[in-house]
Amino acid sequence: MKRIKLTVAYDGTNYCGWQVQPNGITVQEVLERCLEDLTGKKTEIIGASRTDAGVHALGNVAVFDTDMRMPGEKFSFALNQRLPEDIRIEKAEEVPGDFHPRYRESEKTYVYRILNRQFPIPTQRLYTHFTYVPLDIEKMAEAGHYLVGEHDFKSFCGAGAQVKTTVRRVQEVSVVREDDLITIKIRGKGFLYNMVRIIAGTLMEIGGGMYSPEHMKEILEARDRQAAGPTAPARGLTLMGIRYLEERRESQDMEGVSGI
Repeated sequence: MKRIKLTVAYDGTNYCGWQVQPNGITVQEVLERCLEDLTGKKTEIIGASRTDAGVHALGNVAVFDTDMRMPGEKFSFALNQRLPEDIRIEKAEEVPGDFHPRYRESEKTYVYRILNRQFPIPTQRLYTHFTYVPLDIEKMAEAGHYLVGEHDFKSFCGAGAQVKTTVRRVQEVSVVREDDLITIKIRGKGFLYNMVRIIAGTLMEIGGGMYSPEHMKEILEARDRQAAGPTAPARGLTLMGIRYLEERRESQDMEGVSGI
């Protein structure tokens, strides 16, 4: 038996999120069906990030165990031949049997895209959130700086989350604009339920002039979901990638070797 790690990209528009559930088709369900077709056995796939309905991904991570003799890297080709065109395996590789995508120390990067102009663009409707309200990205970026570091993010936690602690560490919050497209990038070691979308909704309120950037500090200190802004729509959010601590160490070691 061996463990295969998959890097998965998908357009979340037509799915009820990642995790299997009774009320609609999910990315995990489609992957498991294709894997059963390939291996002839029912196999559970464990995902690193259980993205919500409508959320996209370019680099979610998942693992499964198999006794197939196929080399790990070949699973990407075999599965992509069976998957619908809105889901793709970007990489497949064999990993140690104790590798767990959720319990290994990692760093996730999300981006939230906002189309900020007078009228929407039909071809971007599935991958951006549209608002005609002019947004000040300098104020949004200033507000985002208050979120960097280790804080209690209870104000940015969606209802129904079952967690032992709402303390999380955020490594980076940046806001950039290119023409009519505003991109919020958030990188951290872990996120609460709906945390990134609530941060995006709050930053949009600040960018629209509802609050000053300094108000973000008050929202954090309130530790109250009602203090923060709305949960931004799912379609603007993309999980860009997940980097594991051991991968970062390996990369640093290789850089050290090449520098000798």
